[in-house]
Amino acid sequence: METCVPWLGCKEIADEVAVQNMLDWGGVKKIYRATWRGHTVAYSNLTRKHFPWRHFFLNDVAMLRTLQSPHVVQMVGSCNTTFLTEYHTLGSADKIEAVLASVEFSKFNNVRTRFNLAVSYLRAMHYLHNSPVGTRVLCDSNRLKKTLSQFLITEDLKLVVNDLDSALEANTESQLFIKCNFNKIEHKSDFSAPEQRRPFQNGRLNFSMLPSYNEKTDIWKIPTVVDYLLGKVNGSDVVRLNLFKVHRQCKNKDPKKRPSARILLKEYKRIRSMHFPN
Repeated sequence: METCVPWLGCKEIADEVAVQNMLDWGGVKKIYRATWRGHTVAYSNLTRKHFPWRHFFLNDVAMLRTLQSPHVVQMVGSCNTTFLTEYHTLGSADKIEAVLASVEFSKFNNVRTRFNLAVSYLRAMHYLHNSPVGTRVLCDSNRLKKTLSQFLITEDLKLVVNDLDSALEANTESQLFIKCNFNKIEHKSDFSAPEQRRPFQNGRLNFSMLPSYNEKTDIWKIPTVVDYLLGKVNGSDVVRLNLFKVHRQCKNKDPKKRPSARILLKEYKRIRSMHFPN
């Protein structure tokens, strides 16, 4: 949306927003296509109103309001258990292969576009790790598809964060660590960081051994996400080769030895200037 107006409140949403078809649903909310004064918007409505789902939903609203930036989906308004955001026709990042295979966007299915998608994803992660409200970790990102689904593809083929209901704060200096929802972490998969995986003893989950951690769990996942975004187009393997060293550092089993998002972004910019100078 290009027009600057105050966020919509309860009265405007009730009187001026027309809800249409459902676009998606999850464990916390359902998302509908809606219209407001000729603009198409995404209308999110809380479906599970008891704890902790209501808490997650309200945290999503608070984070969207607080973290408005080019890296986060644009907030349009909110009222109690409903909020509105900008609607992006291309959908979430887990649909990127279908988007780039379409007739309209196939001409952009090249390594430059895909690397720019990866850079925009990394910019978003850097912003979350250095946000106005502290270091925020994407807790609800324990599988590749789930992680990608939390980002939307903009019309100029960049990624913006869309789902912040589980963006928890971590602060190593203050000894503020987090524990994400361990029930959703696949302990047999290497997508999640080693410190996140379920501690089992004799085939049973040992709750006393559940670790706490920080934003370096996000860093562990970045190489896998970027590898997916790069795809199998001409030149993607050359970019992967140039990223190999820093990505290997991301996969260090010791979280303290993984690079920060700031260092990663600096390296990505260096590689982009080397391969795509203009």
